[in-house]
Amino acid sequence: MTLAAPLAAPVAAPLAAKGIDTGDTAWLLAATALVLLMTPGLALFYGGMVRTKSVLNMLMMSFVSIALVTVVWLAAGYTLAFGDDAFGGLVGNLDHLGMAGLGPDSVQGTVPTLLFATFQLTFAIITAALISGAVADRAKFGAWLVFVPVWALLVYVPVTHWVWGPGGWIVSDLGALDFAGGLPVEITSGASGLALCLVLGPRLGFKKDAMRPHNLPMVVLGAGLLWFGWFGFNAGSALGANGLAAAVFLNTLAAGCTGLLGWLFVEQRRDGHPTTLGAASGAVAGLVAITPSCGSVSLLGALAIGLAAGVVCSYAVSWKFRLNYDDSLDVVGVHLVGGVIGTVLIGVFAVESMTGGPQGLLHGGGLGQVGRQLVAVVAVGAYAFLVTYGVGKVIDRLLGFRADEEHEHTGLDLTVHAETAYDHGVLGHGAPVSASVPSTSSPQKAKA
Repeated sequence: MTLAAPLAAPVAAPLAAKGIDTGDTAWLLAATALVLLMTPGLALFYGGMVRTKSVLNMLMMSFVSIALVTVVWLAAGYTLAFGDDAFGGLVGNLDHLGMAGLGPDSVQGTVPTLLFATFQLTFAIITAALISGAVADRAKFGAWLVFVPVWALLVYVPVTHWVWGPGGWIVSDLGALDFAGGLPVEITSGASGLALCLVLGPRLGFKKDAMRPHNLPMVVLGAGLLWFGWFGFNAGSALGANGLAAAVFLNTLAAGCTGLLGWLFVEQRRDGHPTTLGAASGAVAGLVAITPSCGSVSLLGALAIGLAAGVVCSYAVSWKFRLNYDDSLDVVGVHLVGGVIGTVLIGVFAVESMTGGPQGLLHGGGLGQVGRQLVAVVAVGAYAFLVTYGVGKVIDRLLGFRADEEHEHTGLDLTVHAETAYDHGVLGHGAPVSASVPSTSSPQKAKA
């Protein structure tokens, strides 16, 4: 006991002098871990939605994004996104390349800057991983390893600076609102997913073969982990353990619930069956839509936004069959459409008690905020689509982005990773499977 106090004092004193709040820091540490957990949750969510022959490949596309984006973010991404503005609101400066100048006593608001940078890193990670759902079953893993870091630097980083960076044009000049990532996360990933699935083209058998989720319990587990992590995603964006974080936390829960119910209502009326996949997808749609608006709307606004997303997104996922683009796991129908709904409806439901100023149409704010939200949506969506399409085309030309037809037929797990998610060769204590059960690489199984 006599040694502990003098050893602790020299560390605690300078941190306190710099204005670091221990409660805010503790909450943001927990929120950062929650958001990082969302990427493994996404891996399970996506993994359960694909067919058995490409489960591991789907998991790997999410997991490898953690490593790739982390390296890029620490090297240059953070300073370009959150450094002081260098080019008229478009991107930050290079003062913190390699996290230079950011020690343990550097402060962002009331939390350590290194923690703030790590929290924002987890957003960048899951945004890149989200795109993989649009090209499931048919993207070359090697091409994905090149695409992710390039995309993070050319698309995610600039848009993040526009929305949240010091002097970014969307927040400083336009005045659009986005609390937790409707623009840099949801709309960017959705528009980029659309661009990439157009570059690669549809899966073999698209609109002909059944491509049902192979493991719905895995899908629900993944959705549950996403929902759990989303509290850190949204409430953590308050950057403090305070009343705003509590209000955002409740808004997030409420919108996820009404999104789930809205999707099931549509399924019951349209198809006669409320499905497990629909419940999971509806919850995610509601959470997507509340992401930009959770810090701007009241509880009633959150309920309405979640419901609108659940209903609209349940119809939007079928647009790919009419318009002939193969968005494998509905990144466009859920994340792009849900992100647009949540971002635009800020202009309708925003309340001064949450925003500290701007109000939506229903609260006397007029159409001005709706217009600002629409401009931000169009600008970010168009930029993300065009740059991603260009990057995808260049990689496709240089390396080939689409997997070989034989590999796609057999399954990417076996042909790329030399593994299978399920051992179909044994049953029980090693007894051979009946010859009537097709192996992972058989043509019959490939169509399952």
